Amino acid sequence: MRNICFYFQVHQPFRFRRYRFFDIGQDHYYYDDYTNESVLDKVKTKCYLPTNQLLLKLLKKHKDKFKIAFSISGVALDQFKLYAPEVIDSFKELVDTGNVELLAETYSHSLVALKDEKEFKNQVKQHAETVKEIFGVKPKVFRNTELIYSDEIGRMVKSMGYEGMLTEGAKHILGWKSPDFLYCNAIDPKLKVLLKNFTLSDDIAFRFGNKGWCEWPLTTQKYVDWLVNLERKEEIVNLFMDYETFGEHQWKETGIFEFLEDLPDKIIKNKALQFVTPSEAIKELQPVSAVHVPNPISWADEERDLTAWLGNEMQNEAFEKLYSLLPKIRQCEDEKLLKDWRYLQVSDHFYYMSTKFFSDGEVHAYFNPYETPYEAFINYMNVLSDFTLRLNSAVPESNLEQELANLSRIIEKKEKKIKKLEKQLKTSANK
Repeated sequence: MRNICFYFQVHQPFRFRRYRFFDIGQDHYYYDDYTNESVLDKVKTKCYLPTNQLLLKLLKKHKDKFKIAFSISGVALDQFKLYAPEVIDSFKELVDTGNVELLAETYSHSLVALKDEKEFKNQVKQHAETVKEIFGVKPKVFRNTELIYSDEIGRMVKSMGYEGMLTEGAKHILGWKSPDFLYCNAIDPKLKVLLKNFTLSDDIAFRFGNKGWCEWPLTTQKYVDWLVNLERKEEIVNLFMDYETFGEHQWKETGIFEFLEDLPDKIIKNKALQFVTPSEAIKELQPVSAVHVPNPISWADEERDLTAWLGNEMQNEAFEKLYSLLPKIRQCEDEKLLKDWRYLQVSDHFYYMSTKFFSDGEVHAYFNPYETPYEAFINYMNVLSDFTLRLNSAVPESNLEQELANLSRIIEKKEKKIKKLEKQLKTSANK
């Protein structure tokens, strides 16, 4: 029997406001609250709530025969708490059915695995603790930001006790081999690796509503036939996609919800297919071989590499500048600074700086709130500059930085006192 593993990524970044050069050192609030709330409200209405409601109905209808998995970034959970707590409640209902698995990831949906093992592990631990606190479950399987994976990242994940990891079934690492088997890590074979079938996943995530696609319209029966008619020996089809596929990327008018509602029924009725969670797949199947990934891969763009986030000089400069602050961050105890640190690491900020205007330009433009990647870079570096000043003040490294920190505090106190006195004067003048 062939196993079908459905996994959805849930993530929303905290977007920065237009932060000018003259704001540096003057205004320490970086976030575009209006945009963040309005975007979340739109996606909540179009995707999260209606899709969760539909999935809950399907999970109750099919019971143990229908299973799915989610990873929800810590940053998304923070936004849900702030703007839409009802979304968290709806995910809790799904988890409570017992047939929804929650996966671990980095709290900040960051690229830190590429830079620092200690910070990577801290973020994964923080995310796992948050998931346990909110949903009452402990993740057993890991998915890195944007399915970024390498042999070394897999080693780090196994050292944290995770049984398996998800990544992309990229052609350039598989060669003639199929993604539709269970594999293991090349350094530590105890870590099992589930590879995304990008063709069948993208048929839903990207091509479903495209009337110019030769397979349009995609019916559930046609899709199930594709699943059944794969090579006979292939054991598992991993269908990994953004959760926003339903209602946001593929609008309701495309028929995506009708497709989702009918698909489990068609799969369950077919004796050759069954649903599994990632944990079940790892437990029940045996790896056919190690998958060798010496250089990091991802699920982004045609290249399935890191160029969406680290493909130009601007992205690399911002990335290096950000993580050059790690030594001081480890000494920092200011919760406001640590919170901003978490949000500065979100991979979306680097994605906005991408200059890939060719093969995947439309995809990058769709997700980008900035008019140009250069504008994204300048805005981010302005925010990072102010953050660095605050961090230097909180964790001074030299006598000069200590003196500057003291002067900054004195100036800040005097500015507050001046504003207070000005307010008192206005109040007296109005009497």
